[in-house]
Amino acid sequence: MLDIKLIRENPEKINELLKRRNPELSIDEVIKIDEDRRKIQVQVDNLRAKRKSESQSIGEMKKRGENTDAIQAEVKKIGDDIKALEEQQNALDAKQRDLLLHIPNIPDETTPIGETEDDNIEVSKWGEPTKFDFDFKAHWDLCEEKDLVDFERGVKLSQSRFTMYRGKGSRLERAIINFFLDFHTENQGYEEILPPFMANAATMTGTGQLPKFKEDMYKCVDEDLYLIPTAEVPVTNIYAGEILSEDDLPKYMTAYTPCFRRESGSAGRDTRGLIRVHQFNKVELVKLCTPQTSKEEHEKLTQDAEKMLQLLNLPYRKVALCTADIGFSANKCWDLEVWMPSYGTYKEISSCSNYGDYQARRANIKYRDKETGKTQFVHTINGSGLAVGRTFAAIVENFQQADGTIIIPEVLRKYTGFDKI
Repeated sequence: MLDIKLIRENPEKINELLKRRNPELSIDEVIKIDEDRRKIQVQVDNLRAKRKSESQSIGEMKKRGENTDAIQAEVKKIGDDIKALEEQQNALDAKQRDLLLHIPNIPDETTPIGETEDDNIEVSKWGEPTKFDFDFKAHWDLCEEKDLVDFERGVKLSQSRFTMYRGKGSRLERAIINFFLDFHTENQGYEEILPPFMANAATMTGTGQLPKFKEDMYKCVDEDLYLIPTAEVPVTNIYAGEILSEDDLPKYMTAYTPCFRRESGSAGRDTRGLIRVHQFNKVELVKLCTPQTSKEEHEKLTQDAEKMLQLLNLPYRKVALCTADIGFSANKCWDLEVWMPSYGTYKEISSCSNYGDYQARRANIKYRDKETGKTQFVHTINGSGLAVGRTFAAIVENFQQADGTIIIPEVLRKYTGFDKI
């Protein structure tokens, strides 16, 4: 969440940055509540000082044998007034926190200003869009034709937008996961994590999924547990409520998990195939670092995700998301978009975001500065390295051949045990 001290000191600037995201956003109500609670605090402090002074007077009066009934009644009333004011203050604190939990992060000054996703800016491309000299097929048709994914039975077992891989399709999906994890850990310095696939409300709040996106979550009835929408949630929260040593930073972590998203706001979009489903596999990259190295670590993490696409020889582009399109908790985001022949365009396969201290404030993740000894919030960074189902779909489409076969990228062959389907 946003730093209330920063809001107090720079209200106009914070409002200006938030309105780059959405003209309707404002911290005015937060400021008003903060002013009210601070006025109450002044009253409480004055009453406490008065109660202390009169309590001392009671002792002196008793020594002199004077009647203290009236002043004791006054002290009791002061105590009651303090309690009533503190209750008001606690209610304002709760309201202020709730407002802050619903306010997104302020965008970085370098994030392009825009009103819709059409204002995102392409910054680079790698590889050329795949061209065919035959009538190519969409991945959903190829998957059914070669019995790689059984879309119909996936729906029968669950509901729409759930899929079932089988045979060589299952093997390819697993190969992609293993390749990503091995490369991230053996070549890029990440520690492999296998977290729980369910998280409590505090954990979901720490990374910004709750309370804002509750409707997009799958929740267990009568339990404080949600199916995770991404490994970012449990992995970022590993050190929630803890104080790390500066020498422990940066922390690089990677994790494979299934991801569960209701995506209630995406009805009618990408209804066919593997691009937008309610359960999918993903390998996530997460970093905790100091504010001083935050921007550099964000760039390095993005390059780590790009490396996966390059090794798979998949054409992609890098896009700077504008203020209207960056994630709720992010201040800056690079999207990596892979070329999908069936769409005739690029589709997102990884979002690499820098959150500054926004998530760390919510999850209370701090480190101790080794020079000053003071504690401050870490910066959190994450990105997909990559979304596995979309990688699967991109491989199937981009490497299909005129004879109907699908070539397996060389880096995956030791994992699949076959070089084509």
